[in-house]
Amino acid sequence: MKIERRRVLAYVVAFVGLTSAALVGPQTRAASDTLPKRLTDRAFWQLIVDFSEAGGTFRSDNFISNESTFQEVIPRLRQLTPPGGVYLGVGPDQNFTYVTALRPKIAFIVDIRRQNMLQHLMYKVLIEASEDRADFLSRLFSRPRPMGLDRSSTPQALFDAFASVPSDQAQFDKNLQDIDTRLLKRHGFALTPDDLTAIEYVYRAFFVGGPELRYSFPRQVPGRWFPTYAELMEQTDLTGQNHSYIATEENFRTLREFERNNLLVPIVGDFAGEKALRAVGRYLREHDATVSFFYTSNVEQYLFQGDAHLSFFSNVATLPIGTASTFIRSYFDRGFTYPPGIVTPDLHSVQLLEPIADAVGAFRSNQLRTYLDIVERSK
Repeated sequence: MKIERRRVLAYVVAFVGLTSAALVGPQTRAASDTLPKRLTDRAFWQLIVDFSEAGGTFRSDNFISNESTFQEVIPRLRQLTPPGGVYLGVGPDQNFTYVTALRPKIAFIVDIRRQNMLQHLMYKVLIEASEDRADFLSRLFSRPRPMGLDRSSTPQALFDAFASVPSDQAQFDKNLQDIDTRLLKRHGFALTPDDLTAIEYVYRAFFVGGPELRYSFPRQVPGRWFPTYAELMEQTDLTGQNHSYIATEENFRTLREFERNNLLVPIVGDFAGEKALRAVGRYLREHDATVSFFYTSNVEQYLFQGDAHLSFFSNVATLPIGTASTFIRSYFDRGFTYPPGIVTPDLHSVQLLEPIADAVGAFRSNQLRTYLDIVERSK
């Protein structure tokens, strides 16, 4: 069987990358890593500019996650490696919950949509400016803070209270101006007028949807169930513990400190692109650091619809990893089937884990030919 030249080159690159990654050794992160404890605003923005690719498109805005079970693997993840190391992710604020639970030293969020990067900048200034969770939710939804909420309030109490408070246009206008001012003047980020328009578009979705905002709001897919923002923040692991960044004041303060130190860096990049993931890998090697966790959501499902998975795993093979470095994957066991295009209304996901080194090794030996190969390897 004749193999295309690009496919041969992909395997060669994967082999070289795997060899480089293997040199890191068995530890999850290097004991002597030189990762910064804080990035200046200039350094933070420069990483975004230097590492990002041209923005791409996706079929949905992805304002929030559509995965209701992403907390279920957190106890297992905590057993794999102590706090520290590096977290890679994709998508919106489900990454906040993983960051607060896993406590990495730095996190890079790589998403093909520039809008996702801008949404993270929106979140950044809202989180930085908020005194507590209720203050944050008031800013996020542009609703007056309800009476009776304090730092001991449960997530359910928070969302029940905000559900009965209408959104306020004047508060939205003021908050939006504050977001733009903090990004442009306080942080000095070189955003374009189109960027600011995109931020307003995202922020207005939270204004209109409030705690009931869903993944594809306002273009909800007929007959498809998506969890609301409030429902996602009230989810738990299999033991009943809520790890979300809204679960406790301690969790929220952890995230706020992370954001204030500019340690959650949103990058515009295609997993199969030529720049973003490789740039992150170079930065980590320069700082003698390794990837602890790589949350991919279900992006691989789309990469396997063509041959983009070849480039993706070639990119992953260049990342510095250890034996405990782990993929966190979302698999929709109901609501999506493979091949894509056949759906049922009951959308349901499960989280699957696999050592990154095992996945790259399987790719190198040509064992990853379909998306189901990935699913069946993960546990």
